[in-house]
Amino acid sequence: VNFTAAQALALSAAMAAVGEAPFSDSARSATRKVLDTLDPLARRRATELAHRIWVNVESSAPRAVMSVIEQALVDQVIVNLDYTDARGGDTRREVEPMIVALRGGRWFLVAWCRLRDDIRWFHLSRIRRATATRRPCTGHDVAEIGAPPERARPVGI
Repeated sequence: VNFTAAQALALSAAMAAVGEAPFSDSARSATRKVLDTLDPLARRRATELAHRIWVNVESSAPRAVMSVIEQALVDQVIVNLDYTDARGGDTRREVEPMIVALRGGRWFLVAWCRLRDDIRWFHLSRIRRATATRRPCTGHDVAEIGAPPERARPVGI
């Protein structure tokens, strides 16, 4: 596969723009592999163009938290969260991760909260600590969340 400088830069810019999105470490690694395939001229051009794009995004959650959530989504296991709610109160939640969503420029973990016995949206930036268990999720379906907003779209592969 041959990438142009602009295509390689587009991947790099997209990765920078999503900041600490779910699986961003893996995506950055894949982007580096793409850059490694460029011929020297295209690589130099991509590097030059990269200086013309500035990105300033807020962190979504510490990498340790994101790693646990990512793996729990893959393995579909229950996660214990130390969470700070909107009023600043600290809570501990046992959740079954369902999806990770970007809404209004902020990342959320949408999960079945076992404390509330309902679906809850947790700001990733408010999760202080996450610990995966070995207990499997009970099988809540993504459809239980409801229809995605009109402009929302799943990540295509």
